[in-house]
Amino acid sequence: MVFKDYYKILGLETSRATISQIKLAYRDQAKKYHPDVNINNKKYEERFKDINEAYKVLSNSSSKRKYDRIWNHNIGKVNQNTSYKNNKTKDSLFNEFFHMFFGNVENNEETTEKTSKTVRKGENVETELNISIEEAFRGKEKSIGVRTVEGKLKTFKVQVPPGIQHNERIRLMGQGKESTTGGKNGDLLIRIKINNDNMFKLEGYNLRANLYLTPWEAALSTKVTFAGINEDVQVYIPSGMQSGDTITIEDKGYKDGKGSRGKLILEAKIMIPKRPNENERKLFKELRQTSEFNPRLDPMF
Repeated sequence: MVFKDYYKILGLETSRATISQIKLAYRDQAKKYHPDVNINNKKYEERFKDINEAYKVLSNSSSKRKYDRIWNHNIGKVNQNTSYKNNKTKDSLFNEFFHMFFGNVENNEETTEKTSKTVRKGENVETELNISIEEAFRGKEKSIGVRTVEGKLKTFKVQVPPGIQHNERIRLMGQGKESTTGGKNGDLLIRIKINNDNMFKLEGYNLRANLYLTPWEAALSTKVTFAGINEDVQVYIPSGMQSGDTITIEDKGYKDGKGSRGKLILEAKIMIPKRPNENERKLFKELRQTSEFNPRLDPMF
């Protein structure tokens, strides 16, 4: 019987590690092998259980001393003897080891039977929820329907927090598949998909939008009001603004999750009336007669 080396499982090179060092090692290993990071990876799930088992024993000074004593004075010696001439010694050490940390066992067969029936958590279920940029920015309660194993549609209420990020997941505990071994239910993992709309386009933490201008606003410097995602924004338009030019405004974009916001990037779109009235037509004719501007001949264009 080869017993588990708890120090090796936690990535420690020596049994002289302090409780603080054991805690730090546990955090590193748990973060690396956590089931939420390695979904449906059975090998990592087993490793995660070993990590928790090792930490439970080694983080307690009393159980750590017992573990060190039985490992150094008994198990270590048996593992060095590869012939295993005395099976009774091996079995008795196995029982002593598990009795010390995990309760009384009567024999190896019973232990093997019990440990083979490991209680496992049910499988997680993953789905997606599409929301608008404004819903993601402000936060909103949404409903989502998920098909059960029996094919029935089950509806859940999901509270989307303000400023959630694209592809971020919301976890509903215990709403996944049932365990087949008597463990807890799995979780429902909802991946948030933020959809661009006619107004805004999400680019990381930045928001991009079109800024529609009249020819005279673009030609003459002025200020215009733009309806931002949560407030009106005053925008200065420099003289000679061209279609495709951009204006960047700091801290008016999407939330970054750290208390700040990205940029609002406005792209100028110069528009003319589709159906100009008589006065507008008259003014455009006067401009045509008096202006010498021709973008097809101007080297700047």
